[in-house]
Amino acid sequence: MKSYQIVDWGQPLQARQVAQPVPQGKQVLVKVQAAGLCHSDIHLRDGYFDLGGNKRLTAAQYGAKIPMTLGHEIAGSVAQVGVEVDPAWMGRQVLVYPWIGCGVCEACQDLRDTDCEAQRSLGAKADGGFSEYVLVPDARYLIDIGTLDVHAAATLACSGLTAFGALKKMPPMKPTDRILLIGAGGLGLSALAAARLVTRAGLVVADIDPVKLQAAQAQGADVIFDNRTPDTAAALKAAAGGPIRGVIDFVGSGQTASLAMAVAVKGTVIVIVGLMGGSLEIALPLLSPRNLTVRGSHVGTLDELKELVEYSRQGQLPGIPLTRRPMSEVNEALADLEQGKSVGRIVLTPSELA
Repeated sequence: MKSYQIVDWGQPLQARQVAQPVPQGKQVLVKVQAAGLCHSDIHLRDGYFDLGGNKRLTAAQYGAKIPMTLGHEIAGSVAQVGVEVDPAWMGRQVLVYPWIGCGVCEACQDLRDTDCEAQRSLGAKADGGFSEYVLVPDARYLIDIGTLDVHAAATLACSGLTAFGALKKMPPMKPTDRILLIGAGGLGLSALAAARLVTRAGLVVADIDPVKLQAAQAQGADVIFDNRTPDTAAALKAAAGGPIRGVIDFVGSGQTASLAMAVAVKGTVIVIVGLMGGSLEIALPLLSPRNLTVRGSHVGTLDELKELVEYSRQGQLPGIPLTRRPMSEVNEALADLEQGKSVGRIVLTPSELA
């Protein structure tokens, strides 16, 4: 089968012919029909994450090994199952939950795979969906999507789930309160799509790209704000129209995290999601009197993804802009994403299906 793999860190992905896996035991082989592109794919391709202060976490230290097939937003059809899997799965249209743990620890047994200390996530630490087929360790990581659009459904596994999981970490709010979403890329737009399932707060979106801000406005943002505005923090607080009691930083740079701290009021919860890199210096004596919470959020649980798919089935989850491209253009698509040329999410399709 053809797979698009990292062969050398920092180099373009290569199309390679690799052996098609044969599922054993509880394993399931899924024929990939759609695979979403994520900014973390760029970090993995480059081979490191920026920790600030001239420090790096290499992809190898993170647990990635080359050659490896990227792609963690995966949807397709069940092509083959192991002997311990119910054959009724055969042929079903499914979404793959890629954030897979060791399967035996307490977190995994509680379906909190993202808290597992020995994760083997597809497309990050194990071969993923930029391929004709992907091997899934257990059928429990499959969600039947029925007649949902396979391309839109694929984005739920990361973009949708990451946004949904972060929103669920917000405190209870009133309509007069504000949640600030920093970044109007695929994650920010997904958060806008899912926000009314979770909160009544007003939604403020900040970015530096006017095109993406317009997309955010069309997606339902109550306020959009250009971060290039002078005296950014003061201007943003004034534009918000209410106290910013929650911030979700989908960029995750030192600059955006500092902005989050600067616009916070007493009791604000700041959730860092993005992986752009850098560091944040926090004056510790200010955390307690300001009653601030600063925390991370990594995607979401399997149950949360099932919940999100059900909302989508019921028509309660608006779609976000999607660009469909053949998988053979994966390197060009990564370049467009890296340069900020895409709005919403890019979804790849194996060339024979494109």
